[in-house]
Amino acid sequence: MIEGFDKIINRHNTYSTQWDYAIDRFGRNDVLPFSISDTDFAVPKEVQETLKKRIEHPIYGYTRWNHHDYKSAITNWYLKRFNQKFSEDIVAYTPSVVFAISDFIKMHSSPGEAVATFIPMYDAFFNTIESNNRLLVPVKLGDAYSHYKIDWDGLERVLCQKNVKIFLLTNPHNPTGKVFSASELEHIVSFCEQYNVFLISDDIHQDIVYKPNKYTPVLKYAKKNVVLCSSGSKTFNTPGLIGAYILCPNKVDYEQYLIDLKQKNALSSVSIFGMLSQIAEYKCEKYVDHLLPYLDKNMDTVEKFFTEKDLGLKFIKPQGTYLAWIDSSALQLTEDELQHLLIDKGHVGIMKGSTYGDQNRLRMNIACPRSKVIEGLNRIEIALS
Repeated sequence: MIEGFDKIINRHNTYSTQWDYAIDRFGRNDVLPFSISDTDFAVPKEVQETLKKRIEHPIYGYTRWNHHDYKSAITNWYLKRFNQKFSEDIVAYTPSVVFAISDFIKMHSSPGEAVATFIPMYDAFFNTIESNNRLLVPVKLGDAYSHYKIDWDGLERVLCQKNVKIFLLTNPHNPTGKVFSASELEHIVSFCEQYNVFLISDDIHQDIVYKPNKYTPVLKYAKKNVVLCSSGSKTFNTPGLIGAYILCPNKVDYEQYLIDLKQKNALSSVSIFGMLSQIAEYKCEKYVDHLLPYLDKNMDTVEKFFTEKDLGLKFIKPQGTYLAWIDSSALQLTEDELQHLLIDKGHVGIMKGSTYGDQNRLRMNIACPRSKVIEGLNRIEIALS
């Protein structure tokens, strides 16, 4: 299985956002991209076989997600992987994690009220918050270079404000790679409960956690005023099939979400292939068990490279995710100057940190064959030499 992750698969001419539309992010298509957070790995064979079997049936009509097969696949995953038992009654389908986040923001706040979150953060959250006419209240989160320091006093000062109605958490955190410990989650939950702040947790990277760190679902500590949003799509590389899920323990919130999904947005029918892939993915534990050490070795490769090369870039392995958060603060270059060198001299596409709220960083997706990682690093060296 590990050898399979070394296989180079040509993704050109598949309408791939990362490969065929690199020009959207980097201004040209002749770069080696390490950008959008999908992987360059084949999905598990079990998932392919499941989809092939369904494709052979010639009718792709409206399809129901609200059944035992779908919901039990999800609850069984949390029990097997994270030793957390959840009722199927709290599971619901969503087309995407961000769709669910947007809906719960609207459900638990009004236009002009505020959503607090750690920054830097996943760039889609900026748009989701601001386009829903909510105020973004940022709380600085340290990255690996400052031992993932949390400003607890600053967080409490923000959450105690009457205008702050929601705290949006990402665990593991994109882009820093922080995995929140059980005690940290308990502390965050206590603040949210004390100040009556609704907690939304985006846990889509939950499976990508490196030893000795451990992922803990926030629902272990929060039993109300909370929703956990996730999907197997990052781990198993199926975002193009469309599908995610929520775990929502509050019955009133759960029922309101179904009204929003079905009545307001006419999304009562699931993506057939998204649903079937999710069920199949959560039976592929061995795939994840082989994926993690491969990604960990890729991170080692990146760390060793920047340790040995005097390029002015610094990298410390993250606790989770397949996103390398690289420190560029020592370079005597503006962010635009650095991007020009990477793109036009090195022909390599690395996401600029300001996209996520920190212009002194770069975000590099290393979920790809190791040969691509090495080629990308060599191009970075060419760019900065």
